[in-house]
Amino acid sequence: MARSASYSLELLVATALSTASAQAMVAEANPIADMSLEQLSDVIVTSVSRQEERLSGTAASIFIISANDIRRSGVQSLPEALRLAPNLQVAQVDARNWAITARGFNNAFANKLLMLIDGRSIYSPLFSGVFWDAPDVVLEDIERIEVISGPGATIWGANAVNGVINVITRSSADTQGGQLSVAGGSPNRNGSLRYGGTMANGGTYRVYGKYQELSDTYSAGGRDLNTGMHHTQAGFRADWRLNNANLTFSGDAYQGELGQPGVLPVRISGANLIGRYTRKLSADANLRLQVILDHTERNQPTAFVERLSTLDLEAQHDLRLNPDNVLTWGGGVRQSWDDVTNSLNQAFLPGDLTMRWSNLFAQNEYAVTPNLKLTAGAKVEHNIYTGAEYLPSLRLAWTPTPAQLFWGSLARTVRAPSRFDRDLYSPGVPFIRGGRKIYLLDGGPNFQSEVAKVIELGYRAQPMATLSYSITAFYSRYDKLRTLEPQTGPAATALFEFENMSEGSARGVELWGRWQAAPAWRLNAGLVVQRVHTTLLPGSADATASFGLATNDPNRHWQLRASHDLTDNSSLDLTLRYVGALPRPAVPSYYELDGQWMWKPGPNTEVALIGRNLLHRSHPEFGATPGRSMFERSALLKLTLRF
Repeated sequence: MARSASYSLELLVATALSTASAQAMVAEANPIADMSLEQLSDVIVTSVSRQEERLSGTAASIFIISANDIRRSGVQSLPEALRLAPNLQVAQVDARNWAITARGFNNAFANKLLMLIDGRSIYSPLFSGVFWDAPDVVLEDIERIEVISGPGATIWGANAVNGVINVITRSSADTQGGQLSVAGGSPNRNGSLRYGGTMANGGTYRVYGKYQELSDTYSAGGRDLNTGMHHTQAGFRADWRLNNANLTFSGDAYQGELGQPGVLPVRISGANLIGRYTRKLSADANLRLQVILDHTERNQPTAFVERLSTLDLEAQHDLRLNPDNVLTWGGGVRQSWDDVTNSLNQAFLPGDLTMRWSNLFAQNEYAVTPNLKLTAGAKVEHNIYTGAEYLPSLRLAWTPTPAQLFWGSLARTVRAPSRFDRDLYSPGVPFIRGGRKIYLLDGGPNFQSEVAKVIELGYRAQPMATLSYSITAFYSRYDKLRTLEPQTGPAATALFEFENMSEGSARGVELWGRWQAAPAWRLNAGLVVQRVHTTLLPGSADATASFGLATNDPNRHWQLRASHDLTDNSSLDLTLRYVGALPRPAVPSYYELDGQWMWKPGPNTEVALIGRNLLHRSHPEFGATPGRSMFERSALLKLTLRF
């Protein structure tokens, strides 16, 4: 019966994506959102080609989380906001840890998704993933989040294998005045204060401070798992509009204390500075320069203490060669100084390591006809482990009518080795066997880049002013996937070592759409059906699938969001989501409902009552028993004042 209900609801979602009621009304006024569906289709995006282009003409599987989506959903953190993207797999591991990816290979240390905040990469070279407990922004300052499922390596480099997330914040010119936001409930308590103003030299600025506290999660047996956290952050942004140019400086600093089961808390801190200069050189040419300084520290008792400093330099030149060709080219250098203090349990050797990534890229957009566009590009990126990696892509976009887009793409991308793959040794102090030092596990000195070759076909349409939708089919072939192999030769320095002894594939379909059912009622729906499969190569004796093989992805996940303006000053938003069962470790499928009721007693005041996980008393999302976190039904009250 439950399986029948699941397929019935999936059919409902798919129907909502592909058809509209014959009685659908064109809204003369649209109080439910900042933008109509037509305006949403004309949103300018930059993450696919590093050039400004309209969403409706972009040859990629890209979903936009708008500022209005964030405000009306009641989300309280970046990972929560990413649940709004139907092309992402988002699972909460505990109070502060998340497993987030696209198109499979998900785990708490997922390593095939690139995350950016205003173009600043926040991935960790320690394991090629994101520590989701560290990055934060004032959610009200986000302009949009561009979520690309599929390869992005030609533009963003290695590790943009299965997707790219780019959080784009608003210019300080658009955040003038003050804003105070406080929220309290279970399990989240947070507050932020932001103020924006103008400078005598014509620039604008904003400064902010933010605090967040998360309560511990509990196991199914009621055991406190000590996974809560305290996090504080402050920062600024300044913008200047010059003659034919724009200049931006921004920076953030944070610190936090994070619980972990059975041991002392994790302590984190960090700071970053970004400088960005863009200039219109002529009617046909633009220049973009960016410099980033970043420093992070993570003290994880019984594991390691890491101090990572990074300098990132980028340059990009856009040039219209003739009416039919636009060339984008550039390059960059990123250098990190990693200082790791090791523990008895594990070690990264050498403890101090300087890492450098350098790249050159070029991409040409050619208008074959007024309605047919071919984009070809390639990036060559060099890293300290495997040398030069070649990352090509080819995209074709056909717009038979202004309301339709057919597109396809071919790409090759890689996940370059991380310190985890090459430099990890466990335990931190080896044991002696036969007069030789032997580790239980060590990073593979010959570990190579994982390789993905991807083909995509997509269709995007807006058949009427009140309906838009997108459909993408994809197939990815993976080679040289990571495995953990036993070592038996006389020269072996460990019992197990990382090697590239697996291959696999992922295939599926992504669908989503928006329907303005009435002037005060909008529906958003998304559905992903996928199959991820991996196999061991001949000769492999992989000891565990937990390090590399894709075994923990749902075959289906979907969401249905309804937004309704109850009155001129109140609204109700509901999100129903379904995630299929995970195979190993086994996690049952689940349905959940989140909601927010918002009331505006005045033009500068908002009060919101937010409910999470309303259908069940508790449910798990990721991990193995008995230490798996359960996520309970909860409520939160939020007050926002603008002055």
